[in-house]
Amino acid sequence: MDKPGKLIPVPTAETAEFWAGCRQGELRLQLCAACNKYQFPPQSFCRHCSSAELSWVAASGQGRVLSCTVVHWSPNPAYAAEVPYSLALIELDEGPRMLTNIVGVPPSEVRTGMQVAVVFEQCSPEITLPKFKPR
Repeated sequence: MDKPGKLIPVPTAETAEFWAGCRQGELRLQLCAACNKYQFPPQSFCRHCSSAELSWVAASGQGRVLSCTVVHWSPNPAYAAEVPYSLALIELDEGPRMLTNIVGVPPSEVRTGMQVAVVFEQCSPEITLPKFKPR
């Protein structure tokens, strides 16, 4: 039996622009023209006012850690070499939240409230993942 590989996101019509931005080193969010609010994850209507008037804009790529944990063991052998690693909920300066990894610092040093900035990690020719590092 083959070992499982890392889980790679599969772009959809709604998320394609997000992944295209990541490949270009730009974190993109949807912005609603009707209520002027940002949203993530992408979807076909505004989660705040239900408008379909959404556009893609470059985000600042900055935020803060709202919550975090350290992963010490992975049930998927493809991630075994990476443990321990930090998994964190980031509140972007624009408001939306993202679940992602904190890199560039030992997991034990990640703290709630830590200011972070996006970095990108290519994991396949099609997919580049946004991760965050302390700023």
